[in-house]
Amino acid sequence: MPPEHRRRACRKTLQALFLHDEEIRRKHPVVAGLDEAGRGPLAGPVVAAAVVLPPGIVIEGLRDSKKIAEKQRKEVFWNIVRHAAAVGVGMVSAEEIDRLNILRSTKRAMELAVDDLGIRPDILLIDALGLPHIDIEQHSIIRGESASASIAAASVVAKVVRDDIMIDCHVKYPAYNFKAHKGYSTIEHMELIRVHGPCPIHRKSFSRVTDVQLPLGYEP
Repeated sequence: MPPEHRRRACRKTLQALFLHDEEIRRKHPVVAGLDEAGRGPLAGPVVAAAVVLPPGIVIEGLRDSKKIAEKQRKEVFWNIVRHAAAVGVGMVSAEEIDRLNILRSTKRAMELAVDDLGIRPDILLIDALGLPHIDIEQHSIIRGESASASIAAASVVAKVVRDDIMIDCHVKYPAYNFKAHKGYSTIEHMELIRVHGPCPIHRKSFSRVTDVQLPLGYEP
């Protein structure tokens, strides 16, 4: 696709994201989008974000966080923070994930993110999940980060916050190179678990951690 056609397609997609939420604001003025980062990794927390965008705003480059290059993702993150009416973040540690399971932990992180907003939304737009313990109207959207600007913004915030946490974890546990793979099950990460055994932020309830053949003499 020629560059000009690509730019037009991206612009059309961007406009569709924001138009989706503008339609919802006709009935629900305060719209909060929710998404998470970190359900799949073998280490670190699961992080959720809730974002309330003001009406009429358009944030350039906003889309599903997984489709944004890391450097650009940071720029989009700061534009979200600067322009959002409210941003909330919630996280659940690896230890609590082992106790609750990952699905319950993800929902708990989202509940904490809503609590952290500081304002009460009229509706929650949530990527694929429902939160039965929150008494706010909700709309679950499959692949919501590709449909709603608010959910896309939440996906960027959750991803950037979690990546920064894993970079900090790299400083504490440098043997696992968390700054490179962020806890996901890359070939390198699996080999480092095999060599060193799991560290305190590994999710011991995940079979890909527990099934690794540990080094002789390993002690938790």
